[in-house]
Parts: sequence; structure tokens; C-alpha cells
Amino acid sequence: MEAKATKRFLPGSPRKMRLVIDMIRGKRVDQAMAILKFSPKRAARDASRVLSSAFANLDNNNNLGISTAEAFIKDAFVNQGPVLKRISPAPMGRAYRIRKRTNHITIVVSTLN
Repeated sequence: MEAKATKRFLPGSPRKMRLVIDMIRGKRVDQAMAILKFSPKRAARDASRVLSSAFANLDNNNNLGISTAEAFIKDAFVNQGPVLKRISPAPMGRAYRIRKRTNHITIVVSTLN
């Protein structure tokens, strides 16, 4: 049994989010939640929400009544979302481009069986 959760259009660069997702890939859900809870990175908060949603989907869709120790993260990845392009004024009438990146997170959770 497996279930997935996706969160799209999250602010922040995909490169920074991948650092957080790489820490939890392949781990049990309870271990991953502990890692994300104590991670100093801002992206860990968003990843924790998606992981909680994926586990809730697994528990609700299959009516198994499993605990977080009996499930693991089968797959987790981050894709790049659309880039918002903004302009910042620069000296001598020029303009610098600011790229506000977004990302999409997908986490797949499965049972240990």
C-alpha cells in the first residue's frame, strides 16, 4: 500500500528544498518527522507538512490503522516551479532582474510489508 502527497508553488529555490528532502528519503516516517522537526532549515517546515499529509492519505485511504513506525518514505522529490521575474532598480538607469523561484514537492509513503 502506498499514498502520496504533493504541494505545489512553494516559495523558495528547489536547490535548498532538495537539501532537506535528501535527508529524509528512504527513512521511516517517525524518523523523518524527528529529523524535520529539529532541522534549522526553513524548508523543513514545508516538507514536514507534506510528509504529514502523505501519511494521513495512507492511513485514511487504506483504513489500516498503522503507526508512523510501520511506514517509510518510498520516494521523495522536488521539481522546479515557475519563476517569478521582478525588477530591482540599479545605478545609472539600469535594472537588475530578481528571480523568485518556486518548487513542487512530492512525497510517496508506503507500508513496510
